[in-house]
Amino acid sequence: MGLRSIRAIRARLPVAVVVAVAVMGTMAAVGAPAGGGGAAGADKPTIRYTEYGIPHIIASDWAGLGTGYGYAVAKDNICTLADTYLMVNAQRSRYLGPDGRTSPGEHQNTTNNLNSDLYFQRMNDDRVVERLIGLPAPDGPEPEVKDAIRGYVRGYNRYLAETGVNNISDPACRGAAWVRPITELDVYRHAHAEIIMGTADALLEGEVNAAPPGASAAPAQAAPSPEETAKRIRDAMAAGRQQGMGSNALAVGSQGVSGGTGMLLANPHFPWQGKNRMWQSQLTIPGKANVSGASLLGFPAVNIGHNDDVAWTHTVATVAPFGLFDVQVDPLNPTRYLVDGAWQQMTSQQVGVDVRKADGTVGRVTRTLWATRYGPITTSVLGTPLPWVVSAHAVRDVNMDNLRALNTWFHLDQAKDVDDVVHTLESTQGVPFFNTIATDRKGNALYADIQATPNITDAHARSCLTLTGQLLFDQTLRLPNVPPVSVLDGKRSACDWPADPNAVAPGLLDPHKQPRLIRSDFVGNANDSAWLANPAQPLSFPRVMGDTTAPRSLRTQELILTAQNRINGNDGLPGRGFTPQNMRQLLFTDNSRAADLALNATVAACQGASFGLVLVDGNLVNVSEACPVLAAWQDHDFTANSRGSWLFENYWVRLLGGQAIEKLPWRVPFDANDPVHTPNSLDSGNSAVRDALARAVLSLRTAGVPLNARLADVQKVTRNGEKIPVHGSMSELGVLNVVTPGLVDGKFDITFGSSFVQQVRFTADGPPQTSSVLAYSQSANPNSAHYADQTRLFSAGQWVTERYTENDIAASPVLEVKVLD
Repeated sequence: MGLRSIRAIRARLPVAVVVAVAVMGTMAAVGAPAGGGGAAGADKPTIRYTEYGIPHIIASDWAGLGTGYGYAVAKDNICTLADTYLMVNAQRSRYLGPDGRTSPGEHQNTTNNLNSDLYFQRMNDDRVVERLIGLPAPDGPEPEVKDAIRGYVRGYNRYLAETGVNNISDPACRGAAWVRPITELDVYRHAHAEIIMGTADALLEGEVNAAPPGASAAPAQAAPSPEETAKRIRDAMAAGRQQGMGSNALAVGSQGVSGGTGMLLANPHFPWQGKNRMWQSQLTIPGKANVSGASLLGFPAVNIGHNDDVAWTHTVATVAPFGLFDVQVDPLNPTRYLVDGAWQQMTSQQVGVDVRKADGTVGRVTRTLWATRYGPITTSVLGTPLPWVVSAHAVRDVNMDNLRALNTWFHLDQAKDVDDVVHTLESTQGVPFFNTIATDRKGNALYADIQATPNITDAHARSCLTLTGQLLFDQTLRLPNVPPVSVLDGKRSACDWPADPNAVAPGLLDPHKQPRLIRSDFVGNANDSAWLANPAQPLSFPRVMGDTTAPRSLRTQELILTAQNRINGNDGLPGRGFTPQNMRQLLFTDNSRAADLALNATVAACQGASFGLVLVDGNLVNVSEACPVLAAWQDHDFTANSRGSWLFENYWVRLLGGQAIEKLPWRVPFDANDPVHTPNSLDSGNSAVRDALARAVLSLRTAGVPLNARLADVQKVTRNGEKIPVHGSMSELGVLNVVTPGLVDGKFDITFGSSFVQQVRFTADGPPQTSSVLAYSQSANPNSAHYADQTRLFSAGQWVTERYTENDIAASPVLEVKVLD
């Protein structure tokens, strides 16, 4: 039954009859009985679009499901996807020139096209992905994964053939020579690029520009001290975390839910532009699989979502997905390095890519890249120089041989309870640099940091860390949320990551040594380590996975306090325990933990005699003008209509200055026995408080922004000329609903922040009760009806009630059906 016939029936039949006809039509398309039993007959993948362009894809097998997914995601985002396939095939320089910027990792525009091409061409020359595809599961893709990807390619290519490159509605790639039909290898390369993206930002430029001493015209750099190197790496990693992907997650068990058994709040903070956008769908094979949620573009599975019995999400963890090896080089031949008392020759590799010249012709750039037994040589980490002088640094990427993540998500999509989730995580070790938080219909709440982790036990670290590595592992020198980067002694082969018989692959940490916690009240994570997944039961784990007994971020404090207060009924809302309504309300209240801790002290000081006229960079600033604005901001919120929030954010960022939260002038320092409530009591008499507020006032005055401006008047995005306010704030403010503003193509936008937000409740029986909102909407195409519709919804603090059952889908007043014959 096609789109036209269902629309015609709607026009003349009662709603109940329309629902029945639509359900029957869909089941006929996939050859399954209307009761939802097992699929039979020919594969006719069917896409049912409901409100906000959300596709509900049904098919009789995995290949058909992939076909529907590929077609639907290409319809919404073909330019973003085609650009990504261009990147992983190392052809950006050929078509777009070498100097344009691109985003191989999690951050935006981190390197130029030439560097990106050399990085991916090296892997393509080595046939890294081809080798992984050919491995048997669990190391290689399982048969269902291969079927889904084969179908995805068919669906993507069908949409492109039906539309035609010259008729693509998105101007970003309409008529572009680089838009082409794809192959299965393109999809696997894209998946692999996403799995290793935690390493790409940090090390790509250092790897493709590494050259032995004297091989380049650049003057030789002296090696900095271990102390200076460790500090630079730590600071660079901290800056990357503050400006990069993050997430909140809260799983609530039966003791914390009102009127249900388990609940989940998923709140990833992903990029609003580019290949790391999420896309929402429901995927159904009658009698076999039924899963709803969101995935990164181009993944024909659900990465974050729920099925009939389990809901799960991921948060960015505090595990560095790479490690460094310090190798001593021969001063007379610096491409030789010492291992176990003998010199070994580095391997050299000529990597070449096509490059478009200024006159439009295509030339060739070839570069020599170097590697050791441990991995490629790099001469920088996130821009921090690692000079190749008396030693060099080699990289080992824990995810370079990881396509297992595809199997992980396919199994999560079919999990029956949180025990299934743990088994999937342990048996695949495919999750890259993410925690997993889940709940189930039985009323269990799970936190698990079980992932692909370097096998660096505490004993191995003590034996093998260099002085730089020791400083990076030192908890007393930590910065918030920053993973400890290992630097091991490459002179000893025994310092390589050892193989563990309990791990899925060589060099991985035994999954049974990785932290997990199942409770009936709550667990959560806001990008700190596993230590306080629930403060009633602190966790321990190897140092390589993060810190313990150390200050928590303000966002972690806010998440824990929100959970505790709601479960105990101490937050001013009616009753005790979470409901769908109050869970949604508490997230979009946009409360600031920083304001809870510091606003009153700041106002009291501001009203004192010392906060009058302050000289800032030659400008005389009347700081007292800020006092009534901050004093009136008593809700401590970053909702759209809040006044004083923008001033406080500008003040707080300047006061923090990139430091760890415990470094501020607190009267009560951090106490590991009370980590959720300390530090506290800001010393507002400290001159840093006055100076930060003065600089904030000057900044707003210079920008022409009133000190009492509504947040909606300053924090907004533009979509087709429409200004859409965005509520929320940066992570440093301790607001759960994170939005990170920045410049995109020279214009104000949100670079990272709340993306796919989902709330799920299970009851003893019946379907999951789910609401969600995709903050940046389904499509990156400005000519799509779904380019900004959910962005407006997010702006208003509203959610989409999910249509999960066949009857709910068929009852949508905007239902559109596409059968892929």
